[in-house]
Amino acid sequence: MKEWRFIMAEHRGTLLAFTLFIAMFVIYVSNHPAGFTPNVVQTAANKGVILALVAMAQAFVVLTAGIDLSVGMIFVLCNCVGSYVLGGAPGQVGLGVCAVLATGLACGALNGLIVIYGRLQPIVTTIATGAIFFGIALWLRPYPGTIPDFAADLADTFTGKVFGVVPASLVFLAAVVLLIWVPVRRSVIGRTIYAVGSSEMAAYMSGMPVRRARFTAFVLGGLMAAFGGLFLTFFTYSGEASLANGDNYTLFSIASVVLGGVSLYGGRGSAIGAIFGALAFRAIGDLLFVFDLDPLWQPLFQGLVLGLAVTFGAARLFQIRNRLEMFT
Repeated sequence: MKEWRFIMAEHRGTLLAFTLFIAMFVIYVSNHPAGFTPNVVQTAANKGVILALVAMAQAFVVLTAGIDLSVGMIFVLCNCVGSYVLGGAPGQVGLGVCAVLATGLACGALNGLIVIYGRLQPIVTTIATGAIFFGIALWLRPYPGTIPDFAADLADTFTGKVFGVVPASLVFLAAVVLLIWVPVRRSVIGRTIYAVGSSEMAAYMSGMPVRRARFTAFVLGGLMAAFGGLFLTFFTYSGEASLANGDNYTLFSIASVVLGGVSLYGGRGSAIGAIFGALAFRAIGDLLFVFDLDPLWQPLFQGLVLGLAVTFGAARLFQIRNRLEMFT
């Protein structure tokens, strides 16, 4: 019984995010004119998965007690890169996918190197690098566009349905969790990421690879943002250096990780919780359209949700009597 109580307490944030997502999605499909159909689920899944991937990017960094304000700009940059390289013969498309992912990895690595060896705060570093990444994206795509021979068939495969029912984007998201998050979570680096978020000094004194863990967190964050940019390219068939997209996805990723039970003070939560937080946040946004809320009020409503999410994530601090209780 005590073991089950411990497991429930450990994954409380994830379970709450999952419950919120189910509730919001049921309300959404119940009020959608088309009802609960494969096409409605597919569209909602495609939009939700894009945010979920960016939220995973944010979660890796937040777990180390940092924050990455450049994930939205990496996401936009990779979208712009994808609009140039995802075309031609199958071999060329494969190389293009690798180029998009390499772009995200390089951006994450740059963030990690500056934070670790420049000894700068992540929030300051990523504000600066985010501006650089957006500048490159704007140079690549001053106007929205794509290449003439864009790989539409590949895009349709990843944004379509498997067996005509299951959204392919959800299958891809599950594969990312199984192939990236689960192995990292169970590795020495993964445990060190949590330890750094709980107490970097204690992790260092214990002989854990602190620098490598922080660097890995930023690199994986860049990779997840690149996956998000890749999916946006598949979804829209084009690339656009949109400042609004970059800023919105950065803010929404923070709201998603908090809704998913990831502590902004590090060391608690999981990428799976961030995924459900993202899906819940996206479902809330879809409700605004279903209920035909005035577009002028939608940013206000989303801002309130973001504020409540951050407040809810910090609420436990009012119950803390000493610092050790933050990690129990």
